[in-house]
Amino acid sequence: MLQQEKIAVLYGGTSAEREVSIMSGEAIARGLEKAGFDVELVDPKDTPVMSLTSGGFDRAFIALHGRGGEDGTMQGALDTIGIPYTGSDVLGSALCMDKVRSKLVFKALNIPTAAFEVVEKATYQTSRCKSILEGLGGKAMVKPANEGSSIGMSIVTNSKELDDALIKAFKYDEQVLIEAWINGPEYTIAILGEQALPVIHMETPREFYDYEAKYQSTSTLYHCPSGLAEQTEQELQAIALKAFKAVGAKGWGRVDVMQSEQGQWQVLEVNTSPGMTETSLVPKAAKVAGLDFPALVTKIVSLSKEQ
Repeated sequence: MLQQEKIAVLYGGTSAEREVSIMSGEAIARGLEKAGFDVELVDPKDTPVMSLTSGGFDRAFIALHGRGGEDGTMQGALDTIGIPYTGSDVLGSALCMDKVRSKLVFKALNIPTAAFEVVEKATYQTSRCKSILEGLGGKAMVKPANEGSSIGMSIVTNSKELDDALIKAFKYDEQVLIEAWINGPEYTIAILGEQALPVIHMETPREFYDYEAKYQSTSTLYHCPSGLAEQTEQELQAIALKAFKAVGAKGWGRVDVMQSEQGQWQVLEVNTSPGMTETSLVPKAAKVAGLDFPALVTKIVSLSKEQ
């Protein structure tokens, strides 16, 4: 039985998303304990991953967000020492973490996604800002290629703002994605194995669903059921599953999507280790699908056993 396994919940880490990861890890550990697992929280910042082999652990639940946990490096380390783990493997984790390469895959496979440009720190020239912004319709979102939780992101509407936003984003990454602005509602679809869970519609009075809207604001609204017509929701779930599989994601995760003013779906990204506090998006969708938090984390562990 799964509950006979000793689970290391990997949380914290050293990324810019450390605080969120700590909250996720603590919630996951509580959920697994309620489900009957032998659980121990392990922070790779303080405990070398290689020591898991001497700790009697049967499996790792990865609750790390961002670099060092969601980008394939932790998955590779666990593969090396022979500890099975939840979620995507090295390839899927690395590809999903890289917003630029994810977008290239979406584009190649005709998965709907907004127009974009990529800027390299080593070759960036301020003089390019005007033409880049004009080519993307005059308004854009600037995103570091390998950060999550909206860290380092900015909305820009003129050349000066774009230059400032790129300088800010280059503090986090050598490569930056500039994405055409999508003026429409945002949705997210949690994935469990081969199943897309009920769609969540997020509403925020802020200009976009940023770090504050996600983790600090009390004015962000989450609608699940989403309010979409049944056929439209099924269409969106199918797009999310296609995007999830296209970038090699496995087990569980979350696909973020926006709808343009013209009604077109635009895939933003795939998250392979999304937030997992008991009020996070994946648990919200799971609850509507009939899974409480202990059942959800147990399902995620069981999916890792099947991989």
